[in-house]
Amino acid sequence: MALTPKELLNQLMQTEGAMCAALVDYNSGMLLESVGSGMDLELAAAGNTEVVRAKMKTMKSLGMQGSIEDILITLTHQYHIIRPVEKHDGLFIYYVLDRSRANLAMARRKVLEAESQTAI
Repeated sequence: MALTPKELLNQLMQTEGAMCAALVDYNSGMLLESVGSGMDLELAAAGNTEVVRAKMKTMKSLGMQGSIEDILITLTHQYHIIRPVEKHDGLFIYYVLDRSRANLAMARRKVLEAESQTAI
């Protein structure tokens, strides 16, 4: 069964340590859907759009083949996972977890599973 964007994000929030999640259009930097709290997700969407664009530009400049599976940013108290949606070029999932409560390997797997089930 395919998940709607809201269902996908709600499924991610069921992971231990999940703080918030969002679906972002990296062509425009717009936040399309979000759940959770703890940060300004509109601002985070715009900022992380720049992260995705910069990595794509660098890959192109270096002549690297393939695509981004995910980008992981580890902070003192949080994990931030950015995962482009394979089925829909131009979208990415942004997922924030409390580092003291989250299992990073499980969170990455959860994002992969949710992304593969999305209807977008």
